Amino acid sequence: METIQSKVSQGRVADAPSGHWAYRLLPRSLWPYAQLARWDRPIGWQLLLWPCWWSAALAASAYARPDDSLASLLPTPWTLVLFLIGAIAMRGAGCTYNDLVDENIDSQVERTRSRPLPSGQISRKQAWLFLFLQALVGLAVLLQFNGFAIPLGLCSLAIVAAYPFMKRITNWPQLFLGLAFSWGALMGWAAEFGDVDGPAILLYIGSILWVIGYDTIYAHQDKEDDAIVGVRSTARLFGEATKTWLAVLYGGALMCFAVAFAAAQAPVVALAGLIAAGAHMARQIIRLDIDDPDQCLRLFKSNNQVGWLIFLGLIGGALWVSLKPLV
Repeated sequence: METIQSKVSQGRVADAPSGHWAYRLLPRSLWPYAQLARWDRPIGWQLLLWPCWWSAALAASAYARPDDSLASLLPTPWTLVLFLIGAIAMRGAGCTYNDLVDENIDSQVERTRSRPLPSGQISRKQAWLFLFLQALVGLAVLLQFNGFAIPLGLCSLAIVAAYPFMKRITNWPQLFLGLAFSWGALMGWAAEFGDVDGPAILLYIGSILWVIGYDTIYAHQDKEDDAIVGVRSTARLFGEATKTWLAVLYGGALMCFAVAFAAAQAPVVALAGLIAAGAHMARQIIRLDIDDPDQCLRLFKSNNQVGWLIFLGLIGGALWVSLKPLV
């Protein structure tokens, strides 16, 4: 197993995964950019993507009728691809911006002081240019949507810009992360209908609660260093009561999702995905040891499975509606 020192000496950040394609395929001169965008940590863009895909799938199967074709009940592959590209680009841009804002803090935290900016592998000017290029990709994706979705997507930039500063002024920075990371719950619906209705808003609120929950687990990795440098978080706020808070947050998220499905008249089979996701969330809470950073990271990453379960439930509901007349 590689040590932190060996990773840093090889030009990688201390907690970088070994054997990732970014380090096998990219020239070493581009490694700092891959690390700024977190290309070696796909969990970030995956979690950003799921509210987009949920919303697109919910909108496609909303108000379904027995005579609807399967194609009309499923989100188009092009829409899903656009959200995928947008999630990767904007997550990378957001991480780059966050590192620019947090350079001084990152230099004081053991897990982050080897990142490209605090370690001097890349200049701030280079980081800003890279941020601009990633934002251009995100803008190109956004311009493929309708006239309502485009300004709606641009509105999210205000939250993204404010987020890195929240850890300095509030114990709830995870709430602001939720506001930003859940924006896709509005975008998928807007891309389909050209507006934002009750189901999308409920899906958005539920996703915010989910994000607060999983990022609280993530934040427990750094709580000691955070306390030293004065960074606030729900992990520090909840402390030993974290499991109780997670039960409330995850439970609230599932309730919002269920009501959103009902309001959109989604096929009842879609609830199977929510039930499976609820079981997964309960398992996270039961197993969580807030004093085990490695386990916290594993449980945080496992929320990608929650995303799949809810999305596949919606896809299964669409399949059920299209096949029901044949049964």
